[in-house]
Amino acid sequence: MPRVTVTVRDSSGQTATAAANYSLTPPVLGGYYLSGNADPTTDMSGGNFRSLTQYRSFADSNIFPGYNRPWLVTLGRSGVQMNMVLELKHYGAGDTGSQTFTVDGVRYTVPAPAMTIQQRPGTVWPKAYGYGQVISGQCDGLFARALSQYRTLGFGVNIQLASELDTDHEFGTTEAGKAYTWAESDARAVQAMTYIVNWFRVKALPAGTTFSVGVGGFDRASFTRTHPESLMSRLDYLQWNVYATSASDTALARFRRTKDWAVADLGPVALSRPVIVAEWGVRVAEIPDQAAWIATVPAAIARLNAERGPILARTNYFNSGWGTLSPKAAGLAALRSAYARSPYA
Repeated sequence: MPRVTVTVRDSSGQTATAAANYSLTPPVLGGYYLSGNADPTTDMSGGNFRSLTQYRSFADSNIFPGYNRPWLVTLGRSGVQMNMVLELKHYGAGDTGSQTFTVDGVRYTVPAPAMTIQQRPGTVWPKAYGYGQVISGQCDGLFARALSQYRTLGFGVNIQLASELDTDHEFGTTEAGKAYTWAESDARAVQAMTYIVNWFRVKALPAGTTFSVGVGGFDRASFTRTHPESLMSRLDYLQWNVYATSASDTALARFRRTKDWAVADLGPVALSRPVIVAEWGVRVAEIPDQAAWIATVPAAIARLNAERGPILARTNYFNSGWGTLSPKAAGLAALRSAYARSPYA
């Protein structure tokens, strides 16, 4: 721990010395996401926005920086910290068939995605590359393509694997015609996430590369199942998302819920990891004055970071879906004001 020592001398030559240990707490990074992975540069202008979330599918042939997204390179090279969510969920490709491509002189053929996720009754179930496909090496070409592009980006990012595993698994999953329960899907996902992180970690990575695994953080049992110490030892961050969806929701209560589960249920390795909140938002239908709610967030984060447990390091507002700012101007003004205050300042 750093230590400062001060010695004073009076006019007669007598001295007194005092010493104290101190610690430096880095500011929490206030961040943002704009619907559709759109260019957030204008919205972030004039504010203390220092973090950004983006979403990509491993199926997409242009993961880093993304098709027609040169602004992401500009922001990243200017110091904005990127949380890049890379998903096995299939999107951004022309079809859901197999893919054959060459990466750095190596020819890969990746089969069609074999899993369905987010199996909510009455909805169309999205396709995804299966956890069995991952651990059998069938998806290695997807990872190689992403890595090759990442090496040209010019800066390191946090790679968050999956958006929300709990949302993906809530109604079970199906791979190659076999159905798996929520708990079984969580266990299979841990194996697949471990495989992917290990695959990347043995390769040469840009400086500053870190890893996390994404969850919504709305179910305690699932949160515990997807954060065993064996996986957390391979990760650099915890992650969960935070939304206010009831008129009675307070910022302190919403940000604290999953942290309390972590403190109660997770092991020492997990608790040593800082937290990225890749998404937080306020649903205007229940809380019409979004700006007033946003104004309470800095004090809530400061209080939580003064308590036992993992420190919240980044909080990225999700200006889409449940978090859509309405009116946008008032919401952005509230974010700028919040991020100008401690613990963000």
